Parts: sequence; C-alpha cells; structure tokens
Amino acid sequence: QESTEKSKQTAGPVAGSSPRPGTDKHGDEMPSKKKLCFKAAKEHNIPEDLYKVLENKVMERASDLYYVNMSVVEMTCLDDADREGIVSQSVSSHSDLIPGVYEGGLKIWECTFDLIDFFSEAEIHFTNKSVLDLGCGAGLLGIVALKGKAGKVHFQDYNSTVIDEITLPNAVANCVDEGSWMGSGGDGKTHEPPSKRPKKAEGSPDTLTKCRFFSGEWSEVSQFLLSSSKPFSKYDIILTSETIYNPDYYGALHDTLAKLLDKNGRVYLASKAHYFGVGGGIHLFEKFVEERKVFRTRIVKIIDKGLQRYIMEMAFKDSS
Repeated sequence: QESTEKSKQTAGPVAGSSPRPGTDKHGDEMPSKKKLCFKAAKEHNIPEDLYKVLENKVMERASDLYYVNMSVVEMTCLDDADREGIVSQSVSSHSDLIPGVYEGGLKIWECTFDLIDFFSEAEIHFTNKSVLDLGCGAGLLGIVALKGKAGKVHFQDYNSTVIDEITLPNAVANCVDEGSWMGSGGDGKTHEPPSKRPKKAEGSPDTLTKCRFFSGEWSEVSQFLLSSSKPFSKYDIILTSETIYNPDYYGALHDTLAKLLDKNGRVYLASKAHYFGVGGGIHLFEKFVEERKVFRTRIVKIIDKGLQRYIMEMAFKDSS
C-alpha cells in the first residue's frame, strides 16, 4: 500500500505523508460526493494526564516539530480507538479520502510544509494573535503558531479520531518538556516514549492552556463556537492546507471563513493547482470566492516543484 509505505519513511521533511487526494492513483477511487454530511461538532478536552496522550505513540521530527508516525497509528488505532471506523476503512480501501466519512486527517500533506516555509519567508508574526488551524490533521500549522507565541490556537478536523489520536498528541509532544517523554536522544530520529512513566503532569503547561480542539463538519463547528456559552472572539489568522480538493465543500468553507475571521484578519491557504479525480483546485476556489464578493484574494507564493502548488492570502474586501 503506497500511502502506508510512505508513512514509514523518516528521511525527508514529509515523513509519514503522501500527496493530497487526486494527485496519484488514489484519485480515481474518490468520486465527488454531492450530498454533504453534517458531522456534529464536539470539543475535545485536554486530558489531565498528558503522558497518557503519548502512550503507544512513535514520534518523528521535522522542521523542529514533533509528530506521531502515522503508520503506527494505523496499526495500533483499532477497536475502541477507531470508533469512527476511519482507520480500518482507509486501510482496507487503500484510499486517503472517503468523502463524508474520512477527510484525510491521517496523513500530513506536502502543502503543510509549503505554508510553514512561507511563514518564515514572509515573516508572518503570530505573537498574541488568535489563530485557527482549520482542517488541521496533524495540527502542525497551529503548533508553529503556538511556537510563535500566539495568544490562542484552536484546532479543527472533520474526524474526532484524528483529533484524539494525532492532533492532541502532537500538540502535547511539542508543548511539554521534551525530556519528560523523549528520554535521551533528541537527535531528530524516530523515538518511542520511554516505558517508564514520568511523574504525572500537574495540569497543562502554559502553552497548552492556549489551545482548544474541535471535531466536526465546518458549518457545525462554526455554529458551535458562535453559540457557545464560553467567550469567543473571532480569529486574527486562519490557516488551512489542502482543504479545497472537493468543490462540493466550497460553500461550507467560504461561509465558515466569513463567520469566524476577524474583520481585519487574514486567511492563509495552501493548495495544489488541481486535484485530479476530485475536481477541486486553487483556480476554481479563487473563482468561487471572487463571485461571492466577500473576500479579496492574492496569490502570495507559487511552488513549481512537481505538481504546481500555491499559497493564497484572503482578507475581507472592506478590511484595512
């Protein structure tokens, strides 16, 4: 299985990843889904025992970020841990996308690293900003914002299994003291947390208190946030990578950005030029956004390696 084999590679910065749906043979297996599924929104609490989040996880490191090895998650996340059945279905169907069931969060897609590179190149500052990592998967974009001293970072993925088994462990691994779970080493290679459990963490480290984690479909999550009894302020920055592969989701994505972005906020979106087999792509989404006359868009970077990839900035038309 190609995607699983790629998950076992640890040499490059995209270890444990594969192209977004539609960029290779998997694209033929993923028809567009006209009837949208509205998976209910749910908030995932950070467990008191942070080390428990990292149990049975094998960590990799790239770009100074720790993240769980996806192939190990696929092998160990069965039965109770795979309540949605997305791991077993993804593995058995050899597919990185099952529309309305599983939306790709078990992989790290290459545009994620394009966007991370862009942050430093363009000197995007996160200090004290309110940030949303939308369609977060591994959550690396939000974690970079955390490391950049963001005031708060929220993570959203369609699948609750992804949040529990991948996003939360990644956030914990990057926020707690490395020595408390990594043991000796820290040499950038794959590591397994030590078998001997360190002393139970006394609450979340300061950085984790800035985080909230949500699963569910975009429209449901935005409604959940806006109607919550907890105080909510709109986001200064929304980060999203390879979320525009399916044109059927454009309306929900556009409306979510419009509802959750601060009036002077910015969206940074990374995408391939086109997703074969599913039909989406940067130019189609750009046209969709322009026709709605809510946002102005600007292509801020083009990556010409392999299939052309883009980074787009979005802001409200009437923003400063």
